[in-house]
Amino acid sequence: MPVLVITGTGTEIGKTVTTAAVAAAALAAGRSVAVLKAAQTGVGPDERGDADEVGRLAGPVTTDELARFTEPLAPGTAARRAGMAPVRPHEVAERAAKLATEHDLVLVEGAGGLLVRFDAAGGTLADAARLLGAPVLVVAQAGLGTLNVTELTARELRRRGLEPAGVVIGSWPATPDLATRCNVADLPEVAAAPLLGALPAGAGALPPAEFRTAAPTWLSPRLHGTWDAEAFRVREAP
Repeated sequence: MPVLVITGTGTEIGKTVTTAAVAAAALAAGRSVAVLKAAQTGVGPDERGDADEVGRLAGPVTTDELARFTEPLAPGTAARRAGMAPVRPHEVAERAAKLATEHDLVLVEGAGGLLVRFDAAGGTLADAARLLGAPVLVVAQAGLGTLNVTELTARELRRRGLEPAGVVIGSWPATPDLATRCNVADLPEVAAAPLLGALPAGAGALPPAEFRTAAPTWLSPRLHGTWDAEAFRVREAP
């Protein structure tokens, strides 16, 4: 099934912009793409959500959103406080599977980290990925502190019988410090998964046309790009 689940190691690390880059690279390779946001929080009924932002940056993708909750909280908490039905993992899996019958690639973007709860039963994005049998791309921070949360995320995926597809650095600074540069080599080691890309800081602020042209240069061939992990490591590592 042509589904890729995209999770972060936390919030505000570039997960949505990474999803847009993966979508743009796939579109440039001639694939039809759908983007499913499992649960959108912190956005009002008439505001643009993450799936809309992916579409703005990436181009002609099908966008879908299972549920939207106004408060910027974990989906399960936001649903409870709003008195609304929560999103459940089987609903995410069913919607993604339906989209997969109509598109070459379906990108399922989570909310925050892997184990953020969707419902009172403790359902998570990891459960949806397991139901789909889909690989999971981990979007990680570049700097100090990222190794621990990236390794924990990768270990939890494997504990659940899921294999990390790889790691993408969601925001690579223009002037990386020592810890950030060392992480180029350390991230794939702690995750036991390949480094599949690095997005430059501020990529989401680029005009859409520039974003779509540049996106393949930020991602490895596994994600329909031209980015060379080894060349990046040699250039950036201390």
